Amino acid sequence: MTRAQYLIAAGMIALVASPAAAREKSIAPYIELGQVLTADLNGGDVLTYSTIAAGVDASIQNRRAEVQVSYRYERRISWDKNVGDDDIHSGLARAAVKVAPGVSIEGGALATRARSDIRGSAPVVLAGNVDNISQVYSAYVGPTVSTNVGPVSVGASYRFGYTKVEDPGFTGVAPGSPRLDNYDSSKSHVLQASAGVKAGTVLPVGVTVSGAYEREDAGQLDQRYEGKYGRADVVVPVLPTLAVTAGVGYEKIEISQRDPVVDGAGEPVVDSNGRFRTDKSSPRRIAYETDGLIYDAGVIWKPSRRMTLEARVGKRYGGTIYTGSLSYAATRSLGIQVGVYDSVETFGRQLRDGIASLPTSFIDQRDSFGQQFAGCTFGKSSASTGGCLNDVFQSIATASYRARGIDAVISANRGPLSFGVGAGYANRRFYAPRGGTGYSVNGVTDESYYAQAFLSASLDRNSGISANVFANYFESGIGNTPGIFSTGATGLYYRNFGRIGTTVSAGIYSFSQDGTEDQYSAQAQVGVRYQF
Repeated sequence: MTRAQYLIAAGMIALVASPAAAREKSIAPYIELGQVLTADLNGGDVLTYSTIAAGVDASIQNRRAEVQVSYRYERRISWDKNVGDDDIHSGLARAAVKVAPGVSIEGGALATRARSDIRGSAPVVLAGNVDNISQVYSAYVGPTVSTNVGPVSVGASYRFGYTKVEDPGFTGVAPGSPRLDNYDSSKSHVLQASAGVKAGTVLPVGVTVSGAYEREDAGQLDQRYEGKYGRADVVVPVLPTLAVTAGVGYEKIEISQRDPVVDGAGEPVVDSNGRFRTDKSSPRRIAYETDGLIYDAGVIWKPSRRMTLEARVGKRYGGTIYTGSLSYAATRSLGIQVGVYDSVETFGRQLRDGIASLPTSFIDQRDSFGQQFAGCTFGKSSASTGGCLNDVFQSIATASYRARGIDAVISANRGPLSFGVGAGYANRRFYAPRGGTGYSVNGVTDESYYAQAFLSASLDRNSGISANVFANYFESGIGNTPGIFSTGATGLYYRNFGRIGTTVSAGIYSFSQDGTEDQYSAQAQVGVRYQF
């Protein structure tokens, strides 16, 4: 296990050890043995391999702590040279712990596998040897302070984030295609503060003043993101359920990097992991910068305590932006969440914020083959509907980009039945220094559409079923690379006999790209689990 793997795994387990006395507490470590069969339905090989896994599912929910961890380490043991030995880590941890009045610690950690190159294969059923996939680790942690000074609400927070990506295997990208850098790691810091008063306390309108500073340093070509902003917002009630809001401020963002080392033909030199070597003697080159006034205005509609709708339009990043959100708790067990976003991002920062948006009480999908935690994660109540990371994981990007899109999640739990649906659209426009060496992604725009449906049902106290269906479409925007459409479905049946549990699972996967033959594959697994 590498240092990054150890730190993420240790962080997930440590989040369970809350000092708070738990009203609802469960910690269930386990070991599991399995046998997997994969079949190429295009007339290819039928292969098999064994798995041995260890993991823990844990949750603490009380007035002081909301913590949930689901982590699994799996070792794949080959029976055939065509299926390699692998170490697979998958897990999600989310925690929010109150350590003192007005002071809390929040954190999260993620281990998953995700698509590497936007032009390459797009598997959604991850059994056997899968192309264009990298192991990803990411975590963040930091304190939040909130208090009142008379009628003024004051808050501040700090977050430290870390992301590490292992090098991918074969990507499936056509020979002769431009070489892209492989992501390595990044560290980020963000500090935020705000002060405000509600409408009707001191003034007839609500007023909030806020500011933030953020910096990220990435391993790719010494890439650096630095951003700072300050702004003031007002909320003007016009009806008991409707308010108008507007804000104005100042923002400065600068993203820079160094040049890669090049060979005699002017092509970037790569190391053994396929990453560009950094020319430390080169000056810093600006990939993106903005400096000036930002402003926006919109409406806030809250017809009931269960529903809030907000929509804004404004000026930022040198152009017009549109953002919004909808939150609707239809019942205690049914929730809907929709978000429209527009921001300048890097992969590490967007992943950090994506993890932070996931619920601290989520449905653990016992899925052997699916895109566990790289797609949609569904909450256990309407107060924490869930979220999707598909926009981050449409591919692992090394360059900075402007991210725009929409996400929608529906989650429901009723008795023994749970289901969720997530869908969205993501668009990224990349930034890179002009006039650099080799191929540049500057100005390239990629996009993706994605959807996922999940269903889980307990048949009785000892058995149950679950199923997932996925669909993704990707356009790389690089040259004439054709679009990619991938679909997949997985299903699982389990039955427990005391501490011993048995599972039978199956999956099917389809990959389609113009100019190539459609690919189809099927998978099956039987497993035995012992829970301590």
